[in-house]
Amino acid sequence: MFSRKKTIAKTQALAGVPEGSKQEIWLSLKANRRAMFGLLFITLLTITAIFADFIAPYGMREQNLANALQFPSRSHWFGTDDLGRDVLSRLIYGTRISLTVGVCAVLLALFFGGILGVLSGYFRGWIDTLIMRFCDILLSIPSILLAIAIVASLGSSLPNMILAIGLANIPIFARIIRASVMAVKEKQFIEAGKALGANNGLLIFKHILPNILSPVIVHSSMGVATAILSAVGLGFIGLGMEASVAEWGTMLNFGRGYIRTHPYLTIYPGIAIMLTILSFNLIGDGIRDAIDPKMRER
Repeated sequence: MFSRKKTIAKTQALAGVPEGSKQEIWLSLKANRRAMFGLLFITLLTITAIFADFIAPYGMREQNLANALQFPSRSHWFGTDDLGRDVLSRLIYGTRISLTVGVCAVLLALFFGGILGVLSGYFRGWIDTLIMRFCDILLSIPSILLAIAIVASLGSSLPNMILAIGLANIPIFARIIRASVMAVKEKQFIEAGKALGANNGLLIFKHILPNILSPVIVHSSMGVATAILSAVGLGFIGLGMEASVAEWGTMLNFGRGYIRTHPYLTIYPGIAIMLTILSFNLIGDGIRDAIDPKMRER
């Protein structure tokens, strides 16, 4: 009964709105409570990352050995670590690192994967064969292992983490975009454009790319969650940022040695990671449901 009321409310909200318009997509997304929760949480997380210097009660590297391993209290809401650093402050600064890695890695993968996917799906032939075999080689290696190999070779730093995770996700974006381009290429308006003498560049940038944005946006939002999780994994095994830099995976790595005596050192970073990954996935699901009319009717 609740599902029926929810469907009726969505139908009433979308009444009179042009089908497929940006307004319709936004209203449908707005009616999805889970997606709005994810959007609100990520918005708050972004604000926290931008203004971390003003929000954090202590500095990221500020140490006080006299206060080492203190349980949560009024002066340190989330407690302190083995060097007397405030856990809450390091979580806040870690937000900046995680979001930067996640967004930049996806943008890198989207840019190069998009180029490969468009070339492969539009021109086909030997270009398609060459690019897809290259992607098959990369996909045969687990993405986390490929990221580990790159970071271990180049060294632990923020640019190297972004590069490693971005390169590991290029073949995934290339395949998704290739499939979308192949589907749009068979449409009649593309054939009409060719008949009118439109060149390949015009067809790709003006007609094909705008029509493949939907699956790209959905996968990109979920890709950010995957990239953040990969960054946490690299930090957990000691291949993330340097020890003094606040990064969620590194915090988990250092906290596991005290998991029996001071569990808050792993609980709070774990909750932050879980809620962030969940929020990005909820946003991705919500966008998919808003774009796809069949999913919207459920």
